[in-house]
Formats: sequence, C-alpha cells, structure tokens
Amino acid sequence: MKLSNRLKTIASFVPEGSKVVDIGTDHGYIPIHLVQEGKAKHAIAMDVRTGPLLRAKSHIAEAGLSDVIEVRLSDGLLKLNKDEADCVVIAGMGGELMIHILEEGRALWDNIPSWVLSPQSELHKMRRFLMEQAFFVEQETMIKEDGKYYVVMRAVRTPGVSADVGREISYRYGKSLLESKDPILTEYLEYEEVQLEEILKGLSKGETESAEKRMRELKTELSWNKEAQDAMR
Repeated sequence: MKLSNRLKTIASFVPEGSKVVDIGTDHGYIPIHLVQEGKAKHAIAMDVRTGPLLRAKSHIAEAGLSDVIEVRLSDGLLKLNKDEADCVVIAGMGGELMIHILEEGRALWDNIPSWVLSPQSELHKMRRFLMEQAFFVEQETMIKEDGKYYVVMRAVRTPGVSADVGREISYRYGKSLLESKDPILTEYLEYEEVQLEEILKGLSKGETESAEKRMRELKTELSWNKEAQDAMR
C-alpha cells in the first residue's frame, strides 16, 4: 500500500514488532501498512464513527489482513483494554481533542510504552500537556505535504522524573526541532512570520477593543517567532 509522506512518517515512528492501536483510523491505512511491512504483528483500528470503520474494515479485508487487524468502535481509548497494545497512534485531529483522548485514557498510560502523536493544531498545548504529565518526547520531526506543515512525535512515559520547565518557544516549535535546526521548521517559521504580519496589518486600522486585544496577541506571537528564528541561526 502506498502511503502519503505524512502517513509514512507517522508509521516510521512505530517501534518494530509493536502491537498497535490506531485511534481515529479513518481508512485504516496505517495499521495495514504496518502489518504488511512486518513492523507490527497485530493492530487494532479504532474510530468513534461507524462510517470510517466500515471503510477501514473493507480495506483490511481487501488486503487479506482481517485475522491480524481488528476493527473496533470506540470513543478514543475507552474501549482499549490493558495489555492489548504497546504503541498508540493518534493523528489527524486537533491538539485539544488529542489531549482529551489522552486524559480519558489515563489508566492506560503506564501500560503502553510508546505514543505516536501528530496533532494538527494547538501544538504548544500538546507539548506542555505531555511535559506536565511526565511524558518525554524522544523523537520529533516536521514535514511539509501539499503546502501544509505537520509535526510527528513519539512520546514515552517517564513517571517520577522531574521535567524541566521549557521556554515558550520550546512548546510552540519543539525543543529538539530547534536544537537540530530542522530545515522544515526554518521554512515554517518564515512562513508563519509572513502570515502573522499580514493578519496584524489587516487589523491595524481596527479600533475595537477585540481588535486591539488580537493585535497584542499577534505581536506576542511574532516575538516568539523571532526568538525561535534567532535560536535557529
């Protein structure tokens, strides 16, 4: 099965020989790919909607993998039992929803070694949440596909280990990405700067209290962007 670059990157973060559960599986492409490549020995494709699950079930059957990939209706992690998986994949949704899913599945945290996450928004909230809940991001990358930027990370639980409080730019752009001077992050920062300045320019004539508040927020975001670009040089 040919995957998009984004899905291929997500799949590459799954450890070899994993028992995988894919939350919000949609078409079931990631579990199918992982089993076909021999990277996962068993997988569970989960979704909260029956429509995507039926599509996933059809694709799994076409691939002849119905005996090793289970399809399960579940709101996030609620229908996952302990010891059924050692790697959870959550991708293709906003950061706040992903945080909610993680919080709802708190009882599973210490039973699952690897968490592969790819939030499409609220990245700073996701990174802060992980740090506060004793998750350590051991691998992270940024990719660009079809004009959009995506971050993929693998987190592991480190209970009992005190986490360092990071700078705001670490939450917004990723400490490891900044330290490695990731070229895609460099491109993204330049893109974001232009976008923020254009929005700020459009609001500059606004005289309402809400417009002034938003302008202050944008100037703060621009300062974080500049700090991140300086750190990348």
